[in-house]
Amino acid sequence: MSSRLLRTTTPLLALAGALLAGCAGLPWHGNRLADGARANVAILETTDIHSNVLSYDYYKLKPDPSLGYERTATLIRRARAEFPNTFLFDSGDTIQGSVLADYQALVKPVGCAQELAVYQAMDAMGYDGGTAGNHEFNYGLGFLSQVTGTPMNVDGGHDNRCAGPHFPLVLANVYGARDGKPIFKPWTVVTKTISAYTPDGSRIEVPLKVGIIGFTPPPIMDWDKQNLAGKVTVSGVVEAAQKYLPELKAQHPDLIVAILHGGLNTAPYTPQMENAGWYLAGVPGIDALLLGHSHTEFPGPHYAGMKDVDAKRGLVRGVPAVMGGFFGKDLGVIRLVLDRQGGRWVVDRDESHSEVRPVCSKSGSPNKSGSQAVECVPADPAIAPLVQQAHEAAITYVNTPIGNSSVQMSSYFADEGNMSALAPVNAAQADYVRTELPRSHPELADVPVLSAAAAFRTGFGGPDDYTDVAAGPLTLRSAADLYFYPNTLAAVKTDGAGLKAWLEKSAGRFNRIDPAKAGEQQLINSRFVGYNFDQIQGGIHYVIDVSKPVGQRITTLSYQGKPVAPSDPFIIVTNNYRASGGGHFPGLDGSNIVLAAPDGTREILAKWIEHRKQIGVADLEPTSWNFAPLKVRGPVVFTGAENKLGVAKAAGLTNIRLVKDNGDGTAIYAIDLSH
Repeated sequence: MSSRLLRTTTPLLALAGALLAGCAGLPWHGNRLADGARANVAILETTDIHSNVLSYDYYKLKPDPSLGYERTATLIRRARAEFPNTFLFDSGDTIQGSVLADYQALVKPVGCAQELAVYQAMDAMGYDGGTAGNHEFNYGLGFLSQVTGTPMNVDGGHDNRCAGPHFPLVLANVYGARDGKPIFKPWTVVTKTISAYTPDGSRIEVPLKVGIIGFTPPPIMDWDKQNLAGKVTVSGVVEAAQKYLPELKAQHPDLIVAILHGGLNTAPYTPQMENAGWYLAGVPGIDALLLGHSHTEFPGPHYAGMKDVDAKRGLVRGVPAVMGGFFGKDLGVIRLVLDRQGGRWVVDRDESHSEVRPVCSKSGSPNKSGSQAVECVPADPAIAPLVQQAHEAAITYVNTPIGNSSVQMSSYFADEGNMSALAPVNAAQADYVRTELPRSHPELADVPVLSAAAAFRTGFGGPDDYTDVAAGPLTLRSAADLYFYPNTLAAVKTDGAGLKAWLEKSAGRFNRIDPAKAGEQQLINSRFVGYNFDQIQGGIHYVIDVSKPVGQRITTLSYQGKPVAPSDPFIIVTNNYRASGGGHFPGLDGSNIVLAAPDGTREILAKWIEHRKQIGVADLEPTSWNFAPLKVRGPVVFTGAENKLGVAKAAGLTNIRLVKDNGDGTAIYAIDLSH
């Protein structure tokens, strides 16, 4: 408990201690609880678990103590021991995102009577509610209806009430196209008995009614168009809140918690806004806000300086809020102090605050290099036995052989020009479209086909969060490592101007480098996520000048050795997320899609490898871009995984050198941009 809360509660606790024997368990007498009573309640949040139930890396086939719900469960138990009054909620992106999830959804789908592994684990911890994220829709409405135990009046939905989580899921802004009704309950009320203290310090047990209302990002209609078009409709987050909060308030809850699978954005609001948490916090009646989707932590430095946001105490427009990381790496905690005023509970916003508790943290004194040891909480022993059978089956599945490779394919230096992990994806995507597109669009048969891919794993999740497929036998695990997400393939028609705009957007991955600056400069823009750094191949070559401002960095662009004209036609292969507007790339809003494949990109890649059997250098197009030569006075540096300099050298990146190891699995490297 923080010193701030201790100062608040110590007098009450001291007095309560003296009266404990006589006052514990006093009955609740309805409206007799006098004004001036006080209670402390902790709202616990998980989000973006992405079916990472165990602390295990299915791509490297080894334990990974830095993630996994089984460790978050330990934090939950510890928080409950610390706070007598707790509620536990989940903010979505729960059922998709790991090999285990794909196995239970696509390879050997669970039956109606079988509960998903991730829900089994969550049920062991006793949740009070949750919502659906955008990735809940990746496997289709039929699967979602089944595994959540929610009958849905939509095409493909289930009428039967199948095995689902033992807690309510609420979602207010997605409606069935047939009847216009929400596909989940938009809201519900959860009631628990809590301990409170009367003005004289007596402890009393009272019921606390917490209303919850859920929201998912409206762009799901673009991102999962194939699964959702014609079946559901979506409204904006604020509009849904304004529609259903009056109904919820009519139930007279003591508190209202909004569970949003979304982050914070202060750009002008639109009903299609992906991260509308800032605007949702401004809707009257919301006492606490749970966030997600952005795969980061709030409170935290990422949101420092945002208007009307306290990124240290965890307040958004005065409303206590939290975003508890991703992949089971953290637990979000909102500490609410409630005062009894006018016959109702009121949140004391001056005393309430939030924090994110990690499963792993640095401990001990720094060593000579300035680094500290990392210590992770143990896994909760109750979780692994629940999912062991599904876990072992998933491991067997990803070890299915599909071919061989004579080259290492990794993303350790994808940002610096090693495209070995992207080249097979681009080759497989382009081959697929060159075969399929002429069947539906014969008029486009002669248009050049390019392919765009991004390195999904570039260290964002820690020093093990990289793609690394060794030379030798290839398995389905290799394909899943090379293509991390279960996207489907899409192709768009554009022109030379659109191609250049696409590349300019991608080049935002880099900070602007000042050649005259003598001090150290960071190459990578940490606010620009790696999965939005598309690298395009297919006979093109381009140059990125990081000394220039964003939008003016592509200084050379050619196709088959000739300069690309703005009017030159191109087909660019990408995924359904990007083609439909994901990442807000210019010219990509779904309107210029010419092929929306029913096949997943990962499966297309696996079949491409299986067909070739042996992958060598000749099968992979060389890197299609380079940095413009730039002589800089000071070092240009970036953070990567430790002990990987040999990978850079083997890939021909001789302009990279090691600066220092950080002692936590990461290292600082410098890149010489002059050649």
